[in-house]
Amino acid sequence: MTKTPLLPAALCLLLPLAAQAQPAQGADTGIGGEIHRELADARKEMRVEMAKAKQDLDTGNLQLDRDSLHFGMDGDRKARTATANLARAEITPAGDFLIDGNAQPIDARQRRELLAYRGLVVEITKAGIDIGQRGAEAALTAVDGSWIGLMFGAMTGSLERRIERTVRQEVEPAVRGICRLLPRVMESQQRLSASLPQFRPYATLERDDIDDCEDGVRREFATR
Repeated sequence: MTKTPLLPAALCLLLPLAAQAQPAQGADTGIGGEIHRELADARKEMRVEMAKAKQDLDTGNLQLDRDSLHFGMDGDRKARTATANLARAEITPAGDFLIDGNAQPIDARQRRELLAYRGLVVEITKAGIDIGQRGAEAALTAVDGSWIGLMFGAMTGSLERRIERTVRQEVEPAVRGICRLLPRVMESQQRLSASLPQFRPYATLERDDIDDCEDGVRREFATR
């Protein structure tokens, strides 16, 4: 899981909406209602997509080589290096451990550990989905108003500042919560590495990654 700038990403989600919300020349006073309906549709579509993403996490295989947990620029480089030449590895919802589609021999204890690890990573990923949805909802709420206010805010920059402030209030505590789950993930990786040698190459989370997560949150939001 690589770190991405949260506020710019949330703002990018709004660009298509802002384009749709601009009043056409000669539009009547119903433009405010049209903007409101467009934003309501955007909320509905986003919620459906987020629910589908969560369902896919529960029912699909967890791909380890694509879900390395690293944060910051150094973590991104480490993740790419660590997983560049690894075979595709997955943990199924039943707790099977697959490498290149082939089930590895595991005992009941290893299956429990695999399921525990899968559960932690899915929990973190779902939390990330919730953060994205919460931030986007907050940004849409900040935008949802009269079209005159929307245009004035966009021209003066106050709209962007209001969106950033609102998204920050919603997102920062939740991101810190994800950082605080990472020690449990690292411990789970270490247990699996000790009991299941085939898993060892995929146990790439380190103490530095956990520190980078907290530091990255501080840096990201200190400038907002």
